[in-house]
Amino acid sequence: MSSTIPLEMEAVTKRFGFFTAVRDLSLTVPQGSIVGFLGPNGAGKSTSLRMALGVLNPDEGAVRLFGGPPDIHTLRRVGFLPEERGLYKKMSPRAIISYFARLKGMSAGDSRKRADDLLEMMGLEEFGRSRISKLSKGMSQKVQILASLAHKPDFLILDEPFSGLDPVNQQGLEDLIIEEHKRGATILFSTHVMEHAERLCDSIVMMARGRKVFDGTLNEAFGALGRAVLIGVTEGFDLDAAMRAKGFAHNEVHGDEWRVSLPPGRDTQDALRAAIDAGAPITSFRPEDARLRDVFVSLVSEAEAEDLHQTLATSTPKGEAA
Repeated sequence: MSSTIPLEMEAVTKRFGFFTAVRDLSLTVPQGSIVGFLGPNGAGKSTSLRMALGVLNPDEGAVRLFGGPPDIHTLRRVGFLPEERGLYKKMSPRAIISYFARLKGMSAGDSRKRADDLLEMMGLEEFGRSRISKLSKGMSQKVQILASLAHKPDFLILDEPFSGLDPVNQQGLEDLIIEEHKRGATILFSTHVMEHAERLCDSIVMMARGRKVFDGTLNEAFGALGRAVLIGVTEGFDLDAAMRAKGFAHNEVHGDEWRVSLPPGRDTQDALRAAIDAGAPITSFRPEDARLRDVFVSLVSEAEAEDLHQTLATSTPKGEAA
């Protein structure tokens, strides 16, 4: 049965010998969304995307593209940029983009028109008939990105699309992703660069050591870390003791400022009033900027600590018979 949901993965696990690359992964990519698939190198992101496309079969669980298995019919609606880059060196960018569009069912005339439009959009029109071997690495990568979306896919999967691009071309790719989303495409992209996800995504999925450690909106991710304010006071004032008396128990000093964590139900103005009521000689006050990088580091560290704890708990103590 056809579905409007581009991707559903249900309790998916993938092993390579004794190594579990992905463990009990469930996720849904809603239609019309931009989802960031985040994690450090080796977290299981690329393996998960390959299972989503049917390149790898899961050992456990189920994968559905638009309600069906990843097959020739559902994959025609998908555009994919693999992490491993590679193009036909003797072909031109125009020919490659047109070729990939035709593989996905676009007519010859429409595919060439689409190739010309995309090359112009990315500032590559003057290189459209050059050999790929004559292009720079960055230009070649842009051509491969364009080839992945040439057939106007309903669902676009990009594996580390920003890797190897300079800041100018990274911005160009962000603009292209936004344009594809405006066209109606659902987009899932993996990255370990948090800033791209902050700027582009409706929601994020975080992986660590083969497990999903977060799945939700950016605001929910920031909430998982906890909110805080930064309060500067004159040297020698014990803000920790003063704030604890007002119900703010977790306070850390960082140079000239104190980081005061906000308990559930308390906001930044509550913290400011508490500091004033405590007679704190305030020199500065500002809410802490929420950064996805901090959330990421916190959740990944927790996952690694949990894995280490489980390993120690299940290992046989030295000198004890198995």
